[in-house]
This record gives sequence, structure tokens and C-alpha cells, in this order.
Amino acid sequence: MAEELEIDDQQQELYEHHHVVVDRGQAMLRIDRYLQMHLQGVSRTKIQAATKAECIVVNGKAVKANYRVKPLDEISVLLPEPPHEFEMLPEPVDLNIVYEDEDVVVIEKQPGLVVHPGVGNWTGTLVNGLLYHFQGMKTRDGQEAKPYLVHRIDKDTSGLLLVAKNEEAQVFLAKQFFDHTIERKYNALVWGDFDEDSGTIVGNLGRSPKDRKVMCVYPHEEGVPEEEQKGKHAVTHWRVLERFGYVTLVECVLETGRTHQIRAHMKHIGHPLFNDAAYGGDAIVKGTTFTRYRQFVENCFAVLPRQALHALVLGFVHPGTKEKMHFESPLPADMKECIERWRRWGA
Repeated sequence: MAEELEIDDQQQELYEHHHVVVDRGQAMLRIDRYLQMHLQGVSRTKIQAATKAECIVVNGKAVKANYRVKPLDEISVLLPEPPHEFEMLPEPVDLNIVYEDEDVVVIEKQPGLVVHPGVGNWTGTLVNGLLYHFQGMKTRDGQEAKPYLVHRIDKDTSGLLLVAKNEEAQVFLAKQFFDHTIERKYNALVWGDFDEDSGTIVGNLGRSPKDRKVMCVYPHEEGVPEEEQKGKHAVTHWRVLERFGYVTLVECVLETGRTHQIRAHMKHIGHPLFNDAAYGGDAIVKGTTFTRYRQFVENCFAVLPRQALHALVLGFVHPGTKEKMHFESPLPADMKECIERWRRWGA
């Protein structure tokens, strides 16, 4: 019997997490063949890649592809990016590629670019652009190169995004995201000042019952099993970079990777991101109501017509060379201009 488990919202569209208990009468069989028979639509290549990346665990231990299943074995399988129910077509899209080889491509995503086709955004996405860019390319095993997502960033968030070019690379990278060993740092401009120079936000994240497009923070109950918690465990570390009085520039380091994690966590502690319409940052949260100040803030909103969030740092172990890779992305022009205006205002 196979049961699909619920996993965190950020990964829900990118990963399948299966739990399989082997029947009592099952004859001993190689695990890759067994899973291919029991997981519909999953290729043997992806299953073998998952074993190499230690994404297939039996009775609590990672196993190799030649492991033979036994009755009542408990198998846990992490597989990235389930099959799509629609065809994605190549389209020319403006992409800023900062690194590319046979296994991965690192992109500096501009604000306003949707990562993946979906409701309301079926064309013109980053994936459509990569399909166009990859035309004619081959992977190291001679297969056609395709974009395999391992994470996403929001439409109006700018910064670094990592994409695999083959199944084996995807599964290897997916394990790092799932284990939270990927290095990710963000810069955010948030409303208000802080009493401390750094801190940590711990709070479960789940869909708001009033608006499914945003996330709510729920208390994390120590000692309660994950499946019985409301929302999914999320941890954000923050550090003040520069204070401007009514707004603050902070660095955020993600320990987990939930949907809207920084945006929801900052809202929760009373510091919504500047101009984040979904979380109340598109109004004057801190400061006076005098006409001159209100006009200044509105001018800043016009300069930065999105949430002030940028994926600044991305670090990972390369799936092919196994070397540590590190990338940094400078703040985009709209955030730089907005920050400079606040810097002058504060002065």
C-alpha cells in the first residue's frame, strides 16, 4: 500500500514524499524494481537517482538500488517535481544566467517573473524560458536537457534561483533542500525598528483560513508530532544591517523553506516587508501622517512596486563535482534606490 504524505507548502508542488509498507507475502525483490511497480509514473532512472542521493530510506536507513525488499519493510521515498498535467512550451524569455554547466543553471531572477506555469500564468515563465534556452542541449548521459526545479522564489521576489538540468542532479539537490543544508540568505527592507540587533523567529506556517493566498503563523508545540501540528515548522534567523528609523534593512537566513516564510514571519513579529501588499506592508505602518512624509513613502512605493525582498546568497554542493558552490547577487536597482531614499531621509 502506498500513501502520499503531506509535506511543507513550499515544497508541496515540487516534491512527492511516499511511505510504502511492503506486504507480508512479498517475495524479495530489488528495491528499484519494486518501487517502479508501486509508484505510478515514476521512471527507473529517477528511482536510481534517488537511491544515489540517499532519498530512499528503509526502516530508517538509506539503501542502495540493489537492496532487496522484505515483508513489512517500511520505505520512505522523496522524489522531486511530480509529473505535470499540462504541456509546457519553450518561449523566448529574458533570463539572467550567472552560471551554467552540464548539471545545473543558476539564474538571477528579476522581480515580476513567475517561476513555473500555473493558474493565471500559463506562459512567459522562467521554466518556459529555460525550455527555449535548453533547445539542442544534451546532458552528460546524452539525454535532452530540461529544467528540473528544486525550489522556487515568489514572483515579486528577486534574486538567485537554482535549477537542475537532469534527473540525477535534481534529486541530489532536492535532498539538500529537504535536509535544509542549502545556504540561503535574503535581504529585506521591513517596517519599524528593532530593540535587538538579531533574533530568531520560530512559528509554524499554514494557509490562512480567511485567505488561501497568504500564510498564517501558528505556535509550534514542543513534543507534539509534526503530523499533529497546525501548520509546518518554520525557523527564520534575522540580523539588522542598517536602521533608518521607520524602516530597517535586515538579513534573513532560512533554516526551513516554507511558502512566504520571511514575509509571514516578519508580519507576525510586527515588521511586514516594505510594500508587501499581501501582508499589509503597502501602507504606512510606522511614522507620521503628515503630508510630506506620506508623499515620501508613496514615492518609495513607486520606486519599488513590490515587496522589498531579494535572494542575495545561494550555496550548495554540486551534484556532479561534489564541490561547494557559492553565489552572491547584488541588490537590484529598485531596492537600491528605495534604500538610498530612506538613507537620505534618515540623514
